[in-house]
Amino acid sequence: MSEKESVYEESLKVHELHRGVLEVASKVSLDDIHDLSIDYTPGVAEPCRVIRAEPDEVYTYTSKGNFVAVVTDGTAVLGLGDIGPAAALPVMEGKAILFKQLGGVDAFPLCLDTKDTEEIILSIKHIAPTFGGINLEDISAPRCFEIEDRLRRELNIPVFHDDQHGTAVVVYAGLINALKIVNKDINGIKVVICGAGAAGIAIALILIRAGVRDIIVCDSRGIIHQSRREGMNSMKFLLAGLTNIRSIFGGLDTAMQGADVLIGVSVAGIVSRDMVSSMAPDSIVFAMANPDPEIMPEDAIEAGARVIATGRSDYPNQVNNVLGFPGIFRGALDTRATDINIEMKMAAARALADIITAPELDKGLILPGPLDKRVVPVIAAAVAEASILSGAARVTPHPDEVARYAMKFIEHSQIHHRSVA
Repeated sequence: MSEKESVYEESLKVHELHRGVLEVASKVSLDDIHDLSIDYTPGVAEPCRVIRAEPDEVYTYTSKGNFVAVVTDGTAVLGLGDIGPAAALPVMEGKAILFKQLGGVDAFPLCLDTKDTEEIILSIKHIAPTFGGINLEDISAPRCFEIEDRLRRELNIPVFHDDQHGTAVVVYAGLINALKIVNKDINGIKVVICGAGAAGIAIALILIRAGVRDIIVCDSRGIIHQSRREGMNSMKFLLAGLTNIRSIFGGLDTAMQGADVLIGVSVAGIVSRDMVSSMAPDSIVFAMANPDPEIMPEDAIEAGARVIATGRSDYPNQVNNVLGFPGIFRGALDTRATDINIEMKMAAARALADIITAPELDKGLILPGPLDKRVVPVIAAAVAEASILSGAARVTPHPDEVARYAMKFIEHSQIHHRSVA
């Protein structure tokens, strides 16, 4: 049995043994009639009356301020594709435990049995009063863009599509540090993005905001450009107007010639050694298709790439969304943000990059490990500060307080996990 097969088999056994990986735990005791009268009726009527009179007090007297819904329709799950809401549930449960163990955020999976954009939006709007934030997960493009955009405009709590923005934040952080190693300026590089789904489009947009001027995006039909009509959608048309400034036509092999950076969010094996060899000296390759990348790291290195990153844990420089979303939501929740805006995402990326100090920085270490305990407090503080400065915050704790609060939450959740394991 291969190592990959062993992981799959062990995961199946763990999920069977525990009947899933998620539980709901009480914060208070229920040992006697007095506890019952306080935790439930008649005592619970008093916080209800207070909240009815002052709706913002829901953050004081309920779990809302630390509660996130992890919502999917099961149409774009990992590398499995459209597997439906029931089959998506193990992934959503896993996401919820990452929120809890790494960020101290209580999260609950919600798998919706509809693919209709309007029904999904309406469903989320109906359940929103329970939650302090909404994490959209594994919803296929291009519907995911409209769903997130509408919900961000129509709800007063943060809505964050992690497949887009979590990936973009971590990629940008890794690129910041990779560019330090090759001594190139972000304003002068040529970037090729292979894949124009949710992640590829979000990566392009954050890099444009970061100052990258020369970006080419490719999908399965080749380079995206303004005169192309085949295989386009509204977001690709938007990209066409923002990228490919030299109006290059052709396929991925043409796009990669002379490129400083390749970012792959597509399918396995699509990049050849010859393509990497055609890139600029000291090239950077982020090959993030899972479970098998666009090109294996050893092949990219042999072809001349200087810095390599993948989505895998068995190679250096894993680009893993878990480096982003727990801290991003921690900072957003702690400021009761109405949105997770671009300023907050950029702040998260810069903070994540800065965790790797100059003495640590190496071509094999451009990002912290996914379980590095420094990550969430640092990102939470940076996001909280950006939330306040950008006007998204409804309360204004000091960023250092947010960092301490994050560490307290994390330590508490991990102690609780060990006590019940």
